Amino acid sequence: MFPRVEIRKELMPESSVAVIIKGKKLPDWPVFTKTELEYARRRLNEGEEVILINSYYKVTIIIPEKEFPEPYRKYEELRRRAAKVRSILKEHKQKEITVSAGHDNLSALAFAEGLILSSYEFKKYSKKGGKDNKHAYPGDIFLYGEFTADEVLWLNAVGKGVYFARDLVNEPNNYLNAEDFAGIVSQYAGSTGVKVDIYGKKKIEALRMGGILSVNKGSVDPPTFTILEWKPEGAVNRKPVVLVGKGVMFDTGGINLKPGNYIEDMKADMAGGAVVAAVLSAIAEASINIHAVGLIPATDNRPGSDAIVPGDIITMYDGTRVEVINTDAEGRLILADALSFAENYDPSLLISIATLTGSAENAFGNQAVAAMTNAGRDIFNLLLDSGNAVYERLAEMPFFEEYGEMIKSEIADIKNLGDKKAGAITAGKFLEHFTSSPFIHLDIAGCAISKVDEHYRPGGGTGTGVRLLADFIKRMAELKKEQ
Repeated sequence: MFPRVEIRKELMPESSVAVIIKGKKLPDWPVFTKTELEYARRRLNEGEEVILINSYYKVTIIIPEKEFPEPYRKYEELRRRAAKVRSILKEHKQKEITVSAGHDNLSALAFAEGLILSSYEFKKYSKKGGKDNKHAYPGDIFLYGEFTADEVLWLNAVGKGVYFARDLVNEPNNYLNAEDFAGIVSQYAGSTGVKVDIYGKKKIEALRMGGILSVNKGSVDPPTFTILEWKPEGAVNRKPVVLVGKGVMFDTGGINLKPGNYIEDMKADMAGGAVVAAVLSAIAEASINIHAVGLIPATDNRPGSDAIVPGDIITMYDGTRVEVINTDAEGRLILADALSFAENYDPSLLISIATLTGSAENAFGNQAVAAMTNAGRDIFNLLLDSGNAVYERLAEMPFFEEYGEMIKSEIADIKNLGDKKAGAITAGKFLEHFTSSPFIHLDIAGCAISKVDEHYRPGGGTGTGVRLLADFIKRMAELKKEQ
């Protein structure tokens, strides 16, 4: 259940309050008794990060800000403390909380975002969980102070997008094949004003999207290709930004079957597609004035009787012939068709996002998104800024021409896998082959799903990439508007 976020112009005596303070200056509010202020002052002097004042029917929580050289780290710390506060609210069954930071609205917004993101639960298939999920703690978040409607709209739109992406990643494969996925995305994105087109297998065959069709050969479920478009009147950009997200609904590895310890989380191999759907929906709901397109090729990868095998040659949408070295390098095959198709839009920027390689996960774990680009530094630096701002940080990898030599084929135009070296980069170079526009590739293999709760990121689907790309597109729109 997504918490409701609204602006509150006055403090309600019966409402629980979370107040963020700068230094040790406590607010002079009538809702605090003298005893409570003395207690809070004592705990502040002891260095407490979250100070709880528990009344009979409400809680008051004081959060002293921690200063960092980089402002974005301060806001991340507040999100993390909000996750602790959310646990307190749940323990004390507090259904609403008023958040205030009189000295800095951004602090209050970051804290509220942390409350939203840490309140997510996926319990729809549990009898007990389904019942508990009807009572969210908190169910209502009130922002006390001079906030704008646009600030609250953006907080809600992006938060809902993260919830949506997490739900899709957490959904078990027996309830979510490619057609199910396309239907859910169409309903959700369509409700925000996004135009949605879904291509079924016959249309994909007519377009000769050999990458998607080849990966789908081992499956009993047909593939889909979902096109999302947000084109507001008077958009600031003449050429659209196009996002392409990998939608492998479950990845067994195909004939190159994954071992048991690598296969258990493969329902999350469609996280890139979930991110793209969530981002397009968020910017539409918030009425961001930019033309953006999302493309999601979707299928599962199974070792059926007609599955592709190593050594096969497949012909892609753009006519490129690919030698299949390993059927577990399938994500790049379906993405390649989508990237070629994206060029029909003559994009100003093309971004792919995918749980693509174990190499990226091995290099960076869950702390960074592997990124590579041939786009200009100004635009990539803007994405780096977004990564820092939302704390979905990027680790840029080299993208030298020489890496492309590692995936040249002796019998076809290109092969879908190089040797063991530089696996994340050669996967990116494979994708780049199918583009002519400025291109950024994001590998979220280490970040898309988590075994454990980490601050405001729950175990299961994390939604990593939604806040990153939504913030980036919003910044692009603001930059274009200024030019």
